[in-house]
Amino acid sequence: MIAAVNGRLSEREVWDVAARRSLGRRFGWLWAAYAVSAYGSGLGFGALPLIAVLVLDASPTQVSALSAVGPAVGALIAVPLGPWVELHRKRPVMIVTDLARFAVLLTIPVAYALGRLTFVQLLVISAVLAAAKITFAAAGGAYLRALVRPDDLLVANTRFESTTWSSIAVGPPLGGAAVGLFGPVATVLADALSYLLSALGITAIRGREEHPQRTARRRLRAGDLFDGWRHLLTHPGLRPLYLNQLLVNGLIMATEPLLAVLLLGELGFAPWQYGLAFAAPCVGGLLGSRLAPRVVARYGQRRVLGTVGTLRAIWLIGLASVQPGVTGLVTVIAVELAIVVSMSLYNPVLATYRLEHTPEDRIARTLSAWSISSSAVIAIFTALGGLLAAATSPRTALTVAGLLILTSPLLLPRCPDHHRDGRAGPARAGRAATPVAGPVGRAAILPIAESDVKGVR
Repeated sequence: MIAAVNGRLSEREVWDVAARRSLGRRFGWLWAAYAVSAYGSGLGFGALPLIAVLVLDASPTQVSALSAVGPAVGALIAVPLGPWVELHRKRPVMIVTDLARFAVLLTIPVAYALGRLTFVQLLVISAVLAAAKITFAAAGGAYLRALVRPDDLLVANTRFESTTWSSIAVGPPLGGAAVGLFGPVATVLADALSYLLSALGITAIRGREEHPQRTARRRLRAGDLFDGWRHLLTHPGLRPLYLNQLLVNGLIMATEPLLAVLLLGELGFAPWQYGLAFAAPCVGGLLGSRLAPRVVARYGQRRVLGTVGTLRAIWLIGLASVQPGVTGLVTVIAVELAIVVSMSLYNPVLATYRLEHTPEDRIARTLSAWSISSSAVIAIFTALGGLLAAATSPRTALTVAGLLILTSPLLLPRCPDHHRDGRAGPARAGRAATPVAGPVGRAAILPIAESDVKGVR
């Protein structure tokens, strides 16, 4: 870094060095724990609806309810947990939420073996998983502030981002094969064990975690529940980025069931073709996340957020023109690849900006509010998309989603950072974080990745 200041290294060379170096043993344990749970979640992707159909012979209405009601209830449960997490040490919260997910998922193979599995059980499990995911993400984002130095923030984000996309690319195909070989609950068991291993990995992180300055003796007030949203909606840079992200993620996720009906129903795609259409483009996530530090170093944080944020919006309309056969399959893969590359480049930059501009004593509440809002908007947009498709056709609903998302760049701020342009290597990023009450760390794309990243597709 000093060499860069003296002019002996270019910004790109600085980022190349930063991207390759170790971020410390404690970060390594956390990254390993996240990787295990991410690949477990990849294996178990869509497991609950699959079990509902194959084991319980659930109706389409029940499957839709499982996909929407459970996460919605989980989001409501998570509302008071954000302020609570803020007042407690984060590592124990992460361990407990991992163990909770392990325990509730383990009840599925047990109930299946005993012939006692019910749809209500799946609904309850879906809600618990959603609440635990949001809580873990809030605690994880705050905890990483103590692990990652300010000048390593973007590098850390890209490592988690690339892990997420590789798990999405590899996990679902392997999970499908596992279900075919070992039965419908095999991937659930693997996912449960991954959370147990994640908890063990987080436990292995040594070092004492400081107690939050706002001690647990302070009583929570009703207003504390909304501090996260208050910060997001009053910060001049975060507010437009937050609203833009909600709109983009909501519209993209709303197209998933529509596209499934179009491809598997009207166009007659084989299941393997449908799986390939969504697994293959995830490789682009590795490319986009790896490029993020270099692109920021060259063009600056402000320009990347504006330009790549706009590029995310232009591809979705292409799904409305999908045709049968190989041409249609190639079209879907190409459109999805463009979306994934754009999102994987944008996400770590947004996550870095979000943490840089959130006070230390409000991190958990802000990340929790972001995740809860994302879950709610996705559920609403998915329901509206289904209603529109029923009244017209899936292709019409896809067209409307594609046109609406073209308006999302209007929400992007012209200058998301009023104090700096974000251009510079790690040294300048570190100075920029100074006003934010302490060092900055990893953002909420930690097992949000489960909400922001996996929310992409």
